[in-house]
Amino acid sequence: MIINIKKFFWNNIQKNLIAFMLLFLFTACSKKETLTTASFKTNSGWGYTIAYKEKVLIKQSIIPVISNTKSFETESDALKVADFVKQKLQQNLSPTVTKNELILLKIKL
Repeated sequence: MIINIKKFFWNNIQKNLIAFMLLFLFTACSKKETLTTASFKTNSGWGYTIAYKEKVLIKQSIIPVISNTKSFETESDALKVADFVKQKLQQNLSPTVTKNELILLKIKL
């Protein structure tokens, strides 16, 4: 009798553990990033966009905070700033970029 009860509880624990692991695996694999970045070509260089669920939130075709209207020289520069702004948005910070931050990111001004 006691052996049957132990088997019953052990089987239930195993089933629940397997169900929990499958649920955990499913939720871990299905988590998608909602903010996406992309670069685009402008007349004088590169710009970037940041989208949420395929809706563009930010479209930046010029380098922010500098006095003249100039696009990013390279695609990688545009994407560096886009990723930086995306991180700020994910941390619920203002997406503004300062000149010092551009210098730290080694963006050609």
